[in-house]
Amino acid sequence: MWHPEEFLEFLKGRRSIRSFQKGDIRKEHLKMILEAGRWTPSASNRQPWEFIVIKDKAILQKISETAVYGKFFKQAPLAIAIVGKPSESPNWYHVDTSLVSMQMMLMAWALDIGSCWIGSMDREKVKLLIGIATEDYLLTILPFGYIKGNIPNPTLRKSLEQVTREI
Repeated sequence: MWHPEEFLEFLKGRRSIRSFQKGDIRKEHLKMILEAGRWTPSASNRQPWEFIVIKDKAILQKISETAVYGKFFKQAPLAIAIVGKPSESPNWYHVDTSLVSMQMMLMAWALDIGSCWIGSMDREKVKLLIGIATEDYLLTILPFGYIKGNIPNPTLRKSLEQVTREI
């Protein structure tokens, strides 16, 4: 187990990475990222998700064209689509898949692999492109790659007093 202080520093040190080295992610690292997603808690342990690993450069390019703020996406060696299954957990698939995305990004960070949450994309076009059923929900597609260049400085955060109250 980690010491709580070390874990907090790890969490505070994580950054969104938008620049990736060329070259594939090691298979064992990809498996660890996927396992972190698989072991994410979910409401009633329904696990209402599917993960689609995307390595095809032409598909990554097309996805980047639909992402307003994700043009860097095409540089990633791979990406993982996180798909929610409303039929399996109609009230909680959004929350459960959001937890998956963070757990995968934290595992990647522990492996010195960068990622960035992508929210601005044409989800319907991307669903057609990668074969996601119309009734399923594409939460995000996370690009992953070994970090290129310097790790960005932390962005400002509101103070704890600004975001916390006791009752």
